[in-house]
Amino acid sequence: MSLITNGSTGINLEKSLSERKAIIRENLAGYAFIAPWLIGFFAFSIIPILTSLYFSFTSYDILGTPVLNGVNNFKNMLQDKLFWKSLAVTFNYAFVSVPLRLLFAFFVALLFNRNIRGIRFYQMIYYIPSIVGGSIAVAVMWRRLFMADGAINSVLNLLGMDVHISWIGKPDTALWTLIILATWQFGSSMLIFLAGLKQIPQFYYEAADIDGANSFRKFISITLPHLSPVIFFNLIMQIIAGFTVFTQAFVVSGGSGDPLNSTLVYALYLYQRAFKYYEMGYSSAMAWILVLIVGLFTAIIFKSSSAWVFYESKEGE
Repeated sequence: MSLITNGSTGINLEKSLSERKAIIRENLAGYAFIAPWLIGFFAFSIIPILTSLYFSFTSYDILGTPVLNGVNNFKNMLQDKLFWKSLAVTFNYAFVSVPLRLLFAFFVALLFNRNIRGIRFYQMIYYIPSIVGGSIAVAVMWRRLFMADGAINSVLNLLGMDVHISWIGKPDTALWTLIILATWQFGSSMLIFLAGLKQIPQFYYEAADIDGANSFRKFISITLPHLSPVIFFNLIMQIIAGFTVFTQAFVVSGGSGDPLNSTLVYALYLYQRAFKYYEMGYSSAMAWILVLIVGLFTAIIFKSSSAWVFYESKEGE
């Protein structure tokens, strides 16, 4: 009897060790698969972020050794007129371009949600600007379009308007060319809106038809509430994109932010301080201010979402 018991215990122990080895092998395989991502995450995200935080408290010209200077970089921003100018330009750009882009995207998505013949072709056409819109080539094309001898003035002249101004050369209109460019790139937001519209159950609209609700009432009571999570997502993404705009402003203004710093967006000024004036410590401090600004707006949107974002899964709780 004792031999039988000892034999059974030995078999169980051997089985337990075998299972444990299998779990260890499985875990090691999992770690091996995610190792490239972890290495990339630490090498290209965590370490640069922490390094930037350290540089923000130093005086560093890239070629020399960083010298700790406390919070002087942040204090100097208070006296820097171009810092405040770039901040104002970025706020103007974000607060105008983000609503315009979302409205255009929403409007076009509503159109595409109807049964239109050749809808796939139109979706592709409207999405192309989002693919190529952030490229250098498009920014250069945009610069040519709005010059004094560009296509925009030619079209206006054909319509009988005697216009010969350089839209990108006037302080009053230069930023608007960037805003129009941003609005033109509404394709990605449009596709997300369209996917959200497709997910709204049709029986809500059928019930509203039975109750005699008109189109406006259905839009306010069904479409907007069910699409509010998508609006919330798009708003967050576009706010981040609006405050970090760089390429278009760099190319259209030739990297200067001219005329009269009217296109000197925050990221462009940060770039100038880092790679034109070699003030990496100051630019790192600017980067952290930008992180705080974007984080603040994101937090406000998240905080307010409980009042206007509707989740069907929470209905009735």
